[in-house]
Amino acid sequence: MSAREEFVARAAKQILVFDGGYGTAIQSYKLTEADYRGLLEVTHDQKGNNDLLSITRPDIIKAIHSAYLDAGADMIETNTFSGTKISMADYGCEHLVRELNLVSAKVARECCDEAEAKDGKRRFVAGSIGPTNKTLSLSPDVNDPGYREIDFDYLKDVYREQCDALIEGGVDFLLIETIFDTLNAKCAAMAAQEAAQASGRDVPLMISMTITDMAGRNLSGHTVEAFWAAIRHVKPLTIGLNCSFGADLLRPHLAALSKQANALVMAYPNAGLPNDLAEYDELPETTAALIGQWLDDGLVNIVGGCCGTTPAHIAAIAKAVEDRAPRQIPAAPTLTTLAGLEPFVMAA
Repeated sequence: MSAREEFVARAAKQILVFDGGYGTAIQSYKLTEADYRGLLEVTHDQKGNNDLLSITRPDIIKAIHSAYLDAGADMIETNTFSGTKISMADYGCEHLVRELNLVSAKVARECCDEAEAKDGKRRFVAGSIGPTNKTLSLSPDVNDPGYREIDFDYLKDVYREQCDALIEGGVDFLLIETIFDTLNAKCAAMAAQEAAQASGRDVPLMISMTITDMAGRNLSGHTVEAFWAAIRHVKPLTIGLNCSFGADLLRPHLAALSKQANALVMAYPNAGLPNDLAEYDELPETTAALIGQWLDDGLVNIVGGCCGTTPAHIAAIAKAVEDRAPRQIPAAPTLTTLAGLEPFVMAA
């Protein structure tokens, strides 16, 4: 059975569990710049280059993956959130993009295979594709609204390099996540589909938007309903929300998306909002209880955690979703329903 088929079959019977935050987990190791750099000959300071640890400290990344799997995760993501040429340029590591994505995928795959060998239950690997720090929709120069730092074709090539390596490394899915610019997401989706086609494999897309204001819009101004309308043509396996807020503040926006989307819905909130020290202190039991309200409303098919969440949070979430019914996928809405308009009829 293919990864898509088994994932869909299991999601029809139960709520599946995604993993949690990686930045939080990595910070707990209190690594030095030398830990990040390893034996690589690179010119920039590498502290904070979390993706690079898949090459220089794979033991740490493997330990984090394994902790989430042990906590009950059915799916983990690769340590590649910033694994593009654009993001790696901040560290002078553009030349390592292919290697770090390939290695990251292999490490995650190895961890999932080891977990499956223990209990016979298949685990899934999602190749993490972050948003980069560039936007196709907005100008970085307030005095020149038409200016763009990059164009669509360049960004597609950047995403394609990452997707090719993740697929070669053995991921089951490609997760385009923390989307703040809808056009960036469409670009990444095109690159991912081209990469999957070139590989000859079925590599479904997972897409996750992040909200930047309390009105439920992303940075390019799309509400969750508008975002779904703009991206649904790529037929993602999952659509959802991540990061943004805690589970309580994310709930109404998740409800709006869940009502519209005729795909599996996956959501992974932060552990509340950061405190004055920019740290997350929401307890695992609190996060799980708030997600429990999502379950009461039938909003999700897959749940996990984002910033500030730990294996303890994922364990609490896994316990909360036990024996709970998954969201029922609605029929595909019509374009007029999406627009909230009556069908237009031309007068004779």
